[in-house]
Amino acid sequence: MLVAGFPADAFGTNCYVVATAPGEQCVVVDPGIGVLDRLDALLAEHRLQPAAVLLTHGHLDHTFSVAPVCGARGITAYVHPGDRDMLADPAKGLSADLTQLFGGRLPYTEPEDVAELTDGATLALAGLEITVDHAPGHTGGSVLFRLPAAGTRWAADQVCLSGDVLFAGSIGRTDLPGGSMPAMLASLRDKVLPLADDTVVLPGHGPETTIGRERASNPYLRQVADRAAARPAPSRGL
Repeated sequence: MLVAGFPADAFGTNCYVVATAPGEQCVVVDPGIGVLDRLDALLAEHRLQPAAVLLTHGHLDHTFSVAPVCGARGITAYVHPGDRDMLADPAKGLSADLTQLFGGRLPYTEPEDVAELTDGATLALAGLEITVDHAPGHTGGSVLFRLPAAGTRWAADQVCLSGDVLFAGSIGRTDLPGGSMPAMLASLRDKVLPLADDTVVLPGHGPETTIGRERASNPYLRQVADRAAARPAPSRGL
């Protein structure tokens, strides 16, 4: 399997392509601001043809180029319904200062064909089987994408594209519209901590990591794990 990516110049948002092999169809994950030329070069380098665009969430730095990527190829963009409105109006996911910063200067277009993601669903796209985990907290519609790591450069069973749910050493902010720290901690507890230690994490910003590394050193995961360990065991019987 081929997994490749690069950070966008704006906000360092990681854009990824995933395919079964060079010369095949692929999925594009989180095409952000100003990525089109580098994405086209990456696709040409590996002779890849995009079959779909997957969005980990609806923030503009992850979705800005979704319409041109999809429109040029007649393909579908996938997003969780919790963030669907942001594809029509990105300002719904921005704070007042970020809205003022962008100020309509970025010509955004909504993709024509949008499909909604469902928690626990398995997507069969480009010869891949991709599991969707709804993990709200950073936004109401944030998701993780998981797929087998067989054939990659990693000696692991699974790869997780974590968007802005989990970073190396940190997590995504929860103070923007739709964000919630209680929801984020629940997602870390229920969707992230159960993953195997060797799971490779490809985050929306920053370097790759593993679940085991984050379990040992990420203060947010350690907080959640400590809380779970301190929870009393359920009573049995009457």
